[in-house]
Order: sequence, then structure tokens, then C-alpha cells
Amino acid sequence: MFNNSRFLRRIDLPLIIAVAILILIGIVIIGSATHVNTPGNERYWYVQRQSIFALIGAALVFIMMKFDYRMLQPLGNKLYIFNAILLLAVDIAGHSALGAQRWIQIGPISFQPSEFSKLIMIISLAALLENRVGKLNTFKDLLPVALYLIVPFCLVVTQPDLGTALVFLAIFFGMIFAAGVNMRLIAILFGFGLSLLPIFWHFLKDYQKMRIMVFINPNIDPLGSGYHIIQSKIAIGSGLLFGKGLFQGTQSQLNFLPENHTDFIFAVIGEETGFIGTAIVLLIFLFLLWRGMRIAREASDNFGILLAVGVNSMLAFHVLVNVGMTIGIMPVTGIPLPFISYGVSSLITNILSMGLLLNIYNNRQQLIF
Repeated sequence: MFNNSRFLRRIDLPLIIAVAILILIGIVIIGSATHVNTPGNERYWYVQRQSIFALIGAALVFIMMKFDYRMLQPLGNKLYIFNAILLLAVDIAGHSALGAQRWIQIGPISFQPSEFSKLIMIISLAALLENRVGKLNTFKDLLPVALYLIVPFCLVVTQPDLGTALVFLAIFFGMIFAAGVNMRLIAILFGFGLSLLPIFWHFLKDYQKMRIMVFINPNIDPLGSGYHIIQSKIAIGSGLLFGKGLFQGTQSQLNFLPENHTDFIFAVIGEETGFIGTAIVLLIFLFLLWRGMRIAREASDNFGILLAVGVNSMLAFHVLVNVGMTIGIMPVTGIPLPFISYGVSSLITNILSMGLLLNIYNNRQQLIF
């Protein structure tokens, strides 16, 4: 049995509470967004499913606390190969929805491997970079790490899932920064990437091109690709300071706002809880990022630092892009809002990433609170 006082000092209780609050907010908002448009006895089907998998995720985190995260380091390459096989299986045997082939069906359960691949890539990259910390000074040093990213990146792009591919890049740059990469290399890479944008444009699918065009001017296709952004901004703006009240949002309840329980759930929060509600949600995310950076700073080894920075990079990019696209300052990419958007694969991945942070915190060198 654990000594209660010692056990509580070895877990990051504020982080657990913050994540629990976000999940509860998500469940309530999912209920608001879906209960009107879901028939009969399945009125709260999304709420029930999200709640069940939140509990499953919590149980998995408890299991994760039983081992030392450093046990994952020797498994980096094996996990990388498993990840590549899983993503390849989507291209071969996956099923399509919303114009993309991203899901694998096993019996009644459908899951999205690209969501889990984010956490797997964090672990694999951390294992690869652990012995390269402070040694990424030339392109020759950086090339093996970049090549390591290319295979899963390309497999995800072909699904097509450009949003997840961009998350991979955010994780990559966050982790090589933590590994002490020469910043001159980063500047050159960004410059090179910008120079390739005109070429990259020709490889985008028509709907992806249209998303970028409506990001610049939503009114270019107000009843098509621009519809989501226009309705989202209307919803958020109509919430004013205090919102219209839970379950009272007209844009969401009357089904004007598409994907209101997944990609555009932040717009529902804005409409129903106003500026105050959205500010609270964003402050909780900011708190999570602060805790994540503190855990990285207190980690006992480079592997732990890299893992924590990778998780933080993933979380920060998700929040930035999801919130940004709902208010019209980012293109629509289909990236969910962590812990709040409906989605079993996304929820479990994010909960497991928090479990990884808790494990690093539990095994840090000093007990600091």
C-alpha cells in the first residue's frame, strides 16, 4: 500500500484536476451540441461514449503510473515500426469518412491510428534524440532525425490528414529545440519550407486549396467551404461576455454550426458561455502547458525532458490551431480541441500523454511542489 502523504506528493494533483475539469467541460458541451439533433434513446449517445472512454483513459493512466517511463526508451525503434505498420494498414484496409481514409474498424469499435501515432512519434523521437542532445549543430547531424520523421509524415499525408502531419512537424521542431539544435539550422529550414510553398500548393487536393482560400476570404464560398468559419464566428460573437447559457446556443441547437461537437466545439463554448467561458478554458490550457514545461525542467534525464517537451508541443499546437480556426485566424484543418472535442481516439491519446507527464513527474530527481 502507498503511504498517502508520500503518494500525493509524488503526483501532480493540479495537472490531474485541470485535465478532469477540461474533460467535464467537454462532456457538458458535447451534450449541449448533440442532444437536439440525436433522435430518441440515443439523445446522449455521444456523452455516454465520451464519458466511458474518459474512465477507460483514467484507468490506463493509473496503470502507467506503475512503471518507470525510462522503460520506453529501448522500445523507441520497435514502436516506430509498429506505428508505420499501423498507418500503412489505414491506407490498405482503412475506411473513409468525410472524404478521408483515416479509420480502422475492429468489430463495433472504430479508431483513428493517426491520433495514437502522435504519442508514439513523441516516444520514438525522444529515444532517437536522447543521445543527440547538444550535438545537432550541422545539417548532417539533423538529417537522420528528419528522415526518421518522413515515413510517418508521408503515410499520414496520403490518408489525407494534413492536420496530423502538421502536428508531427510541431512535435519535431519542439523536440529538436529542446535537444539544443543550432537555431541557424531552424531559420534555414523555415526559409526553405517557405520557398517550397508554391510547389507544395500543386500537391494539395482541391478541398485543401479551398480551405486556404476561404481562410483568406471566407466570403469567396459562403455556402460551401467558407460556411464553417462564417457560422463559427457568428456563434462566438453572439455569445458576448457571458454567453446565451448552456443548451441555449441558437447556432448550435438549430444546427447552423457544422461539426459542433468535434472540430468546432470551441464555437459552442463561445456562444453558450461567452468571453468569460472561453477565457477560463484557455487559462486552463495555459496552466497545463505551464505544468508541462515545469515537468520538463524537473525531469531526471534527457529522455524525460524530450518526452515532456514533445507532449507540450503537441498540446500547444492543437489548442492554437483549433481555437485559431474557429475564430478565423487559422485555416480549417480538422484538428480537435484536446479533452473537449468528441472523439475516442483523440481523447485516449491526450489522456495517455498526460499520464506520461505524470510518470515523468513521479520519477523526477527532487520532490518539488
